[in-house]
Amino acid sequence: MKGGRNMRKYKKFMALFLASALIIALVPAVFAQAGKKININQAPAEELTQLKGIGVKYAARIVEFRETNGPFSSPEDIMKVPGIGSKIFESNKDIITVE
Repeated sequence: MKGGRNMRKYKKFMALFLASALIIALVPAVFAQAGKKININQAPAEELTQLKGIGVKYAARIVEFRETNGPFSSPEDIMKVPGIGSKIFESNKDIITVE
């Protein structure tokens, strides 16, 4: 009987833990889609990771590209960064700005 009670507590704990982890994982995407634009000419690498398909590696490439080549002229210019193509651009075109 005691083992069954512990198992129920464990299952409840795991369900709560997984739900919390999911919420934490989705928060950046929700804020990014809630009308907040990300300026790819000014955003630090940490903020750039809020873009869909952009992890730490690609965020660093964006920062390096703009430091080497100057500011982006249009949101589409993000596709000039090695590894970032039309799929990533299309996923983010509504939240990318260069102003």
